[in-house]
Amino acid sequence: MMPPLISLEEHFLSDKADDVKDLYSEQFRNIPGLADKLADIGPIRLKSMDETNIAIQVVSHGPGAMRVSQCQAANDQLAAAVRANPQRFAGFAVLPMADPDAAAKELTRCVQEAGLVGALVDNRSDNDYYDGPKYDSFWRAAQDLDVPIYLHPTWPTPEQTDLLYTGNFSRAATMSLGASGWGWHSDVGLHILRLFAAGTFDRFPRLKIIAGHMGEMLPFMLHRIMQLSPRWGPRERPFREVYDANIWITTSGVWSIDPMATILRNTKIERILYSVDYPFAKNEDGLKFMQDLEQSGWVTPEQLERIAHKNSEDLLGLTVAANKS
Repeated sequence: MMPPLISLEEHFLSDKADDVKDLYSEQFRNIPGLADKLADIGPIRLKSMDETNIAIQVVSHGPGAMRVSQCQAANDQLAAAVRANPQRFAGFAVLPMADPDAAAKELTRCVQEAGLVGALVDNRSDNDYYDGPKYDSFWRAAQDLDVPIYLHPTWPTPEQTDLLYTGNFSRAATMSLGASGWGWHSDVGLHILRLFAAGTFDRFPRLKIIAGHMGEMLPFMLHRIMQLSPRWGPRERPFREVYDANIWITTSGVWSIDPMATILRNTKIERILYSVDYPFAKNEDGLKFMQDLEQSGWVTPEQLERIAHKNSEDLLGLTVAANKS
C-alpha cells in the first residue's frame, strides 16, 4: 500500500509578485488552469492533494527575483496559509538573494517568527552564484538556524542565453534548452560544485542543501566528480563526504523510474525525498511514479516509506497526521 506523501517543491505566486508573473507567460499559455492554481493555497490545492495521497505539501514561491518588500509580503501570505491549515501545509521562504545580508535577515525572521521550515531560492542572482565571500552571512544564517536551502533552477541571463543556448534552431528550442529542457538542471548541479570548490562546505560544514529533479545531474556524474575534484584544491572533506552529509535530492518533475536505478546505488536512502513541482507538474504523475517505483521491487516497503514522507519529516521537523498514515 502506498504510504502518505510529503511533497516539497510545490509553488504559488503571491499577490505582490507582478514582476515575476511576466516570466510565466509561456507556462500560462500551455498549462490549463495554471494561474488559478498558482494563486491558490487552499481548496484547489487541497483537493488535488487529497486525490493523490499527499499528506503535507511544503509550499514555496515560484522562481524569479523579487525585492525585499515583495519577499516579505509573499512570506507573510504563505505563513498565514500554513497557520490556517498546519496539518496539510508547511512553507519554504522566498529570499532577496541579490542582497545576502537582507536574505539572511529575512530567513531568520521567517524561521523564528513565521514558522517556515527553510527556504527555496533562485539558483543565481543575475550572474552571481552564491560561492563568493559576500554570501557567507547567508550561509551562516542557514547553518545556525539548522534549516535547508533548496536551490531551485532559474532562467539563464541574456549572456548565458547568447553563449550557450542560441544556435541554428528555433527560438522555442533556445528557451527550452536554457530552462527545463537542460540548462536549469546542469546550472544547479554546477552551482553545488562551485560551493564545494570554493570551500563553502568547509566554512559551514552543517549546511543542508536540497537539489530537485533527481539531483540536478549530480548522481549521474558522481564518480567522475569524485575522481577529478581533488584537482580543485585542498578541502577538509572530499566531495563524496559532502554529498553524503550535506545534500538531499528530490524526485520533482521526473516521472521515469529509470534514474532511480542509479540513485539507489550511489545515494543514501535517507537523502532521497519525494516532490512533484506542482502546479507546473501534475500530482497525478507524481503518484504514478511512486506506484511504479513500488512495483519495481527496487525498494523495500521501509525504503519506499522513507522516500514518501519519513525523510522529509526528519529533515524538516514535520509529522504526518495519524489519519494519513
